[in-house]
Amino acid sequence: MLHSAQLAAARNPRRFSVHLANHADEVREAQRLRWLVFAEEMGARLNTPEPGLDIDLFDHWCDHLLVRDEESGEVVGAYRILGPDAARQVGSFYSDQEFDLVRLANLRRRTVEVGRSCVHPDFRTGSVITQLWGGLAEYMLKSGHDYMIGCASIGMQDGGHNAAAIWHNVREKHLAPIEWQVTPRCPLPLEELPALAAPSIPPLVKGYLRLGAWVGGAPAWDPDFNTADLFILLAMRNLNPAYARHFLGGKTA
Repeated sequence: MLHSAQLAAARNPRRFSVHLANHADEVREAQRLRWLVFAEEMGARLNTPEPGLDIDLFDHWCDHLLVRDEESGEVVGAYRILGPDAARQVGSFYSDQEFDLVRLANLRRRTVEVGRSCVHPDFRTGSVITQLWGGLAEYMLKSGHDYMIGCASIGMQDGGHNAAAIWHNVREKHLAPIEWQVTPRCPLPLEELPALAAPSIPPLVKGYLRLGAWVGGAPAWDPDFNTADLFILLAMRNLNPAYARHFLGGKTA
């Protein structure tokens, strides 16, 4: 039985727009949403110069993809995107802080990094993340880059047992070829974490794997966010055809 509010929402579905931030105020909206999700909701320790905003040195060099609720005008979803030229200027990808990416050296000039993915807790019905992924797909198609990388986080509220189980689950079918594997700088102590029989895989990790992405290696532990992070690598030529049709009209970069 649907409640009246649910019926109203079904009759009047929310409308969203997706675009890259055009000015500093829009970037601040994304940073405010990130603070809400990462600091207030997840309890992350954010080293930021301005409380209430998640700001780090990479933000200046990134494009910021936003999903806006057309009814309220509020930014309800965000991704940040670091292209290869900007990564060279800032000195690294964000992922370099968590993983040794030496084996990917020959891919860097063709690689885009995505991260800081977040959706407002009131808008986690799937529509917003679909908008974000559509925006990412369009970005990759227009930029012509061949690879997308990033860190996908798994909460550590249970001490890491679920993360260990997810790693054992995904390594069987989704591990990157040896020449593209990475090494965590602060490894999750997998040998000390008995894995759960039936792991709960976060939707973002599931989504990346459905797209056709690989997991680059064992998870890293991020103590500031208290998460286990998997390195994700997607070769656009391996994009799942169903997702290519949906997001790219059958085209791949």
